Amino acid sequence: METFIQFAAILVVTVVALFSALALQALLLRGVFALMQPATARRRLAAPSIEHGVAMAARAFAKAR
Repeated sequence: METFIQFAAILVVTVVALFSALALQALLLRGVFALMQPATARRRLAAPSIEHGVAMAARAFAKAR
């Protein structure tokens, strides 16, 4: 009977250690991605507004005339 209790205790401790290791790994992976974010994010300029595009087209049309 004592052997079964010890086996169950080892099993419970192993499962708890497994889930804590998985949680720590997920936390560290999330932290690594957070640190990589500024290096991989591409900063694109905002698209010009419609008014700006209309003004550019008007200038081009005026030059062509």
